[in-house]
Amino acid sequence: MRIDRITLREIRLPLKEPFRISSGVTSTRRICLLELLSSDGAVEWSECVAGEEPNYSYETIDTAWLAIREWIAPRVLRRELEDPSEVYALLERDFRGHGMAKGAVEMGVWGLAARTMGIPLSQLLGGVRKEIEVGISLGIQQDPEILAEKVKKSFGEGYRKVKMKIEPGKDVAFVRHVRNVVGSTAHLMVDANNAYSEAEFGLLRQLDEFELMMIEQPLASDDLVRHAKLQKLLTTPLCLDESITSVERAQDMIELGSGRIVNIKPGRVGGFASSIAIHNLCALHGIPVWCGGMLESGIGRAYNVALASLSNFKLPGDISPSDRYWERDVVSPEWVMSKEGRIAVPLASPGIGVTVDTERIEKLCVRREVLGP
Repeated sequence: MRIDRITLREIRLPLKEPFRISSGVTSTRRICLLELLSSDGAVEWSECVAGEEPNYSYETIDTAWLAIREWIAPRVLRRELEDPSEVYALLERDFRGHGMAKGAVEMGVWGLAARTMGIPLSQLLGGVRKEIEVGISLGIQQDPEILAEKVKKSFGEGYRKVKMKIEPGKDVAFVRHVRNVVGSTAHLMVDANNAYSEAEFGLLRQLDEFELMMIEQPLASDDLVRHAKLQKLLTTPLCLDESITSVERAQDMIELGSGRIVNIKPGRVGGFASSIAIHNLCALHGIPVWCGGMLESGIGRAYNVALASLSNFKLPGDISPSDRYWERDVVSPEWVMSKEGRIAVPLASPGIGVTVDTERIEKLCVRREVLGP
């Protein structure tokens, strides 16, 4: 397979409601979409998950756009590829960082390969599930009552897990109120997005009281040592997200005991080859994984669904249906969730399994650049 052209487009999609985490608020998503064209005329789309600001990661849509144009696309375009698994190593050689930009191209090659082969993307990845369990991520709310109502509503809609974003001052009392409202058996977790430090270990230990599924990324992304110290103090499993950027970082987590669960976001770790390696390593050590979300459009969501069909994705992911975030998505059919809180893995169509609404994308497009002839 040979990639002859990559077209970058920036679209702007307003969220139904602002989404707040400890490091910032997003109201409208600036999304970089990639259209890949092979030498035999096949086309597939992918998405770069980098955000508008360097808060979750140092990467942004603008740094990713530059990295794809200047360094990533030149390594892939017009190159004969035997297998999409080659691309990750090709992009890593003498090229540090920029995992989201690399992942957008790398995953696009996987999607294009599946389309060219006439098989679903999940099959090419080695997926085994026909449907995946769905969780929801709720942004930081103004008060515990509002949060509890949103959590209760989410369970009523069928979500299998509810993740509550927290930050200092909006943590223990909020979670206590929610637990009292929804009961002891509801599947709850919290996510701090690096908002705490060692000085707040005592506060974080109070979360053990609520029998949460996990506490996600409470400390700094580069600090596996203090995560290990905290995990020894807790009965609740720690889940690492921002800290896990490669299979080597996952190995470090395991050896140090820094966490017991991993959130694999394929864009964060540089694509599918790295995601599969982390998945396999965690499976070997009995560590469950799940797939997080990055406020993707339906294109990026297709890649998450395909990845989450692998066997060790044992916990519900943040892969909500299209109408959770958007008045109208950019794919058809839009992603939908059953009353039982599951999304079907597309198995009847080749490639990413949904049709991209190119007319809608053109209307939303604010920037375009063609790489290649």
